[in-house]
Amino acid sequence: MNKKVSGGVVHKMPADLKKTLIADRAALAKWEDITPLARNEWICWVESVKTPEKRREHVERTATELKEGMRRPCCWIGCIHRKDKPLNRSQKFILGRRAKK
Repeated sequence: MNKKVSGGVVHKMPADLKKTLIADRAALAKWEDITPLARNEWICWVESVKTPEKRREHVERTATELKEGMRRPCCWIGCIHRKDKPLNRSQKFILGRRAKK
């Protein structure tokens, strides 16, 4: 699996997502067509889940949704790991709710 697949601006390309994209030419073409910031959102979305089953689901959905024309994950608060911009109000609200649990 030495094929180059572009990563995000903060997150590196995870092996499971890379493998899935390499196996699906159409998904890989869409992946390479989106911006590094959009790729970063997908990677963060994949890495944000807590269980292996959910992660597999997110990896598969990434390929499927890219082919359907989605450029970023739906209903995602956005990557909270970026340091080039402050968190927006929605992100702060959701993170505040998580901290109270």
